[in-house]
Amino acid sequence: MKIVVLDGFTLNPGDNPWDGVEKLGEFSVYDRTPADKIVERCAGADIVLTNKTPLTAETLAQLPDLKFISVLATGFNVIDVAAARKQDIPVANVPIYGTDSVGQFVFALLLELCHNAALHGNLVKEGAWSSNPDFCFWKTPLVELSGKTMGIVGLGRIGRRTVALASAFGMKVIACTRTRKDAPDLDGFEWVELEELFEKSDVVSLHCPQTADNVGFVNAALLKKMKPSSFLINTSRGPLIVEEDLAEALDTGILAGAGLDVASVEPIKADNPLLKAKNCLITPHIAWATLEARQRLMQTTVDNVAGFIDGSPINVVN
Repeated sequence: MKIVVLDGFTLNPGDNPWDGVEKLGEFSVYDRTPADKIVERCAGADIVLTNKTPLTAETLAQLPDLKFISVLATGFNVIDVAAARKQDIPVANVPIYGTDSVGQFVFALLLELCHNAALHGNLVKEGAWSSNPDFCFWKTPLVELSGKTMGIVGLGRIGRRTVALASAFGMKVIACTRTRKDAPDLDGFEWVELEELFEKSDVVSLHCPQTADNVGFVNAALLKKMKPSSFLINTSRGPLIVEEDLAEALDTGILAGAGLDVASVEPIKADNPLLKAKNCLITPHIAWATLEARQRLMQTTVDNVAGFIDGSPINVVN
């Protein structure tokens, strides 16, 4: 079996070896693959692994030898899965690997908004504490989470993990999801509708997958329902938010701050309005990227490829 990895750098920048996959066939890995090189690099491959490099219907039509695609992520929107199905190409993903890492990162963003620890740490190094007449000082409001309400949109694995973490901080949790009837029984939160969630929450955290129906659902109308002291956290998908509307809401005080690990276009464009918005903390899509999570992702990828070769494919999405 000829196995090609189109964009392997983010999964293994040097600390997460490909050994398990490499043992399964003739193996080639590219850090990144530009669009005009995809067909050339995949030519003759039986198995292709991709993270964010797209495999469109047009591209798949030029790869008659391709038998299996394994996505190095949970989201598989970079693959035309319908076209792959027509060509009898199974597509597998990695459904579980980053639950703890992403749940933890939600609170990394939130706690930074609450305390601005990095800002105050830098001020100390710049001498602001040494020259201060008092034994302490703070430059931004300091916020305690206990007793506050967290609203969680989407109750998949990461959403449910966030429920538990919020409860551990002493927060009241409310939640909504489009598929409430399919959600598991959980304690520690109350079901509400979406508009009520935005109205009542001190923190709104997005944990829903991106679909054709929910792109841009966090818009000006919904943001206006938030408390002026509230925070919005997004570790899910950037296009869920109308970024111009969020920037305006932050600049006009409709909400107090936002913590975002994703953007509508990634890498983020230099003219994205959120880059200049007030109290908007943006990180470069790293919630998933702890070593532990990447090691789990790698092992599941090994299992995906081995399962296909053995005739028992797993985690197939099409």
